[in-house]
Amino acid sequence: MSAPVSSSATPPDITGQVVALLDELGVTENRRLLREIMTSAVGIATDHADTLDLKIMSAALSEMRAAFKMFAPYRAAPKVTIFGSARTAPDDPLYIQARAVASALAAQGWMVVTGAGPGIMSAAAEGAGREHSFGVNIRLPFEQEPNAILAGDDKLISMKYFFTRKLMLMKESKAFVSLPGGFGTMDETFELLTLVQTGKGAPVPIVFLEMPGDCYWDRAVGFMRDELVGRRLIEEADLDLFFVTEDVHAVVGEIDRFYRNYDSLRFVGEMLVLRIKVGPDAAQLADLNARFGHLAVSGAIEPTMPLRDEQADGDRLELARLKFRFVKRRYGELRRMIDAINDWVPATPLP
Repeated sequence: MSAPVSSSATPPDITGQVVALLDELGVTENRRLLREIMTSAVGIATDHADTLDLKIMSAALSEMRAAFKMFAPYRAAPKVTIFGSARTAPDDPLYIQARAVASALAAQGWMVVTGAGPGIMSAAAEGAGREHSFGVNIRLPFEQEPNAILAGDDKLISMKYFFTRKLMLMKESKAFVSLPGGFGTMDETFELLTLVQTGKGAPVPIVFLEMPGDCYWDRAVGFMRDELVGRRLIEEADLDLFFVTEDVHAVVGEIDRFYRNYDSLRFVGEMLVLRIKVGPDAAQLADLNARFGHLAVSGAIEPTMPLRDEQADGDRLELARLKFRFVKRRYGELRRMIDAINDWVPATPLP
């Protein structure tokens, strides 16, 4: 058995030189994080990494930097990522449906993020329009070219690695729509579900959209229920992390419902804080604790003012809040709780 690999400490003089370089560049914000990034990059020079390791690290950092820069001017705009097959033909009813859902979401103020290729990705970009579209393309051995809608746009980037591409397809978006697709679509969809189920990603609306009469997602959900829930590999409540529909308008309605009252969450130490637009009355709070109080390790779900760390960061201070010590394995039930909180606010009819 080989000995465990241990990371070598960065020489103190390297850290000092990095700090001096930050001073010279006039960097005043996020210095701790930047110092860690730079010392890691410099430290790898003494780790005897091979050429392939260095190529992976170099390309990944370069691609992430370029993608962060691309999205930065649009950080305040709500974004929805649409997944689906590159092989769907323009005359396929599914292509038309993807174009329609992207158009409907863009009309509601959403910007649409896709993988920038053909098929469903092209349909979504076409529906949203070039002005409201981002593309995160992948360079493949058989050369997947960006679709005509996004080609040459400043909101298009091409990436070498699937892992950096998936990061950027998911990091910026607050909602997701998955249409039928192959290995790539299933990979993206199940990674997204894994991130939300494990708390590595924030709760978001995830919609599985298929054609009327189709059973692509119904069969997938049947497999999840029979095999994954049936074998106790996931919880029954994890099936509530997504919503299946054949209706384009229902997609928009589901996404709108998710943010009707819920805004965001943050952990402050062991405390989970849910930021919401409208706080509960006494009856709603009692009902919430009766239905979801078991999600608290101890104590009850209770209203709160912004906690100290939130105040220090100026983080969503205008919003109402609920706090409790969350049982962190139960994100499917947390999604049910968010739905209940959203029901406190009457629905506004969509156009």
